[in-house]
Amino acid sequence: MKRIIVPALLSLIAAAGCSSLPEVTSWLTPYRIDVRQGNFVTQEMVAQLKPGQNRDQVRFILGTPLLADSFHGDRWDYVYRFQPGHGEVQQRRLTVYFANDKLSRLDGDVLTNPPKAAVTAEPASRVVEIGPVPGAGGKSPAKTESGESAPAGK
Repeated sequence: MKRIIVPALLSLIAAAGCSSLPEVTSWLTPYRIDVRQGNFVTQEMVAQLKPGQNRDQVRFILGTPLLADSFHGDRWDYVYRFQPGHGEVQQRRLTVYFANDKLSRLDGDVLTNPPKAAVTAEPASRVVEIGPVPGAGGKSPAKTESGESAPAGK
């Protein structure tokens, strides 16, 4: 009987120590993987698209569309969803519309930035000063028409 009471008493003490379990679970959480689904379309990829491109050119730039609806044959949908293990879900959407099998317009939240005003930059001028050559007596060597230094004696 004594052999049963001692382990049972130790088990009760151990179970009483687990009352602080919520503190442990606040920093001990299971690993959750990042889930990526769909086509990741960047602004650089969208910037390569030009109106009038055919379907093969668009597919080459963006990849195969996630949704190609048979009811809307002139519309391709590119959807990307990123669900990190711990954090907020991010979702991107791009819809490509065709007219007569040519790219006509884009819609969605992955569009190129509007072009900025062209800034005409003036070429930077650079001044190069050439000092006297050591051993030439303080005189700089004379230059020939080809730009080579002429001998000092002539």
